[in-house]
Amino acid sequence: MQVEFFHDPLCAWCYAMSPRVRQLAAEFPRLEVIHRSFALAPTVDAIEKIFGDRASGKLEILNHWRAANEHDDERRMQPELMAQQDFDYPWSMPALLGCEAARQMAGEAGYWDYFDAVQRLHLTACRNIADAEVLGDCAEQAGLDRVQLLILSEQEATLRAVQQDIARAHSFGLRGVPALLLDGRVVAQGALDWPQLLENVSQVMAQL
Repeated sequence: MQVEFFHDPLCAWCYAMSPRVRQLAAEFPRLEVIHRSFALAPTVDAIEKIFGDRASGKLEILNHWRAANEHDDERRMQPELMAQQDFDYPWSMPALLGCEAARQMAGEAGYWDYFDAVQRLHLTACRNIADAEVLGDCAEQAGLDRVQLLILSEQEATLRAVQQDIARAHSFGLRGVPALLLDGRVVAQGALDWPQLLENVSQVMAQL
């Protein structure tokens, strides 16, 4: 059975959720986790459009980090460090294209390792994941060739794959992430704690 995990590297709640989905995959080896892109900030000026200006957007987003960090099992997020950084808060697409390139190179496992690496550099190290150099560093951390990944990230086929994931999310009416679908049924929206996630998935599996 397939579990579709919709997420965005920008998403602090997705950072809290990813280890729990890994735990879910270990608990149910017959589940195949498929990763799906969801762009919270799909254009380079999205933060400004959503929040009015970039500075206000960053302040509001860091409040989301603080809330999400309270629900992260290891409290890995560093909102105060990000507040000190002088680059514009990144948009979704560069990192999502990197994730899709990683899938082309190393399948779903490669996607997941790259996604987790991007989130670590974004939410813990507080580096600019819209920067190609940083995305190359993510590739190396995930055991992938940085040059190949950056080349694939610029291919039209990679963009189409990301757009298809986003369209799929919209087809299910998803408005935010993280979200998990099992056999086309929503089993999680938001960063559920482990007991609730396990209960939701177990209930659906019992019906299949």
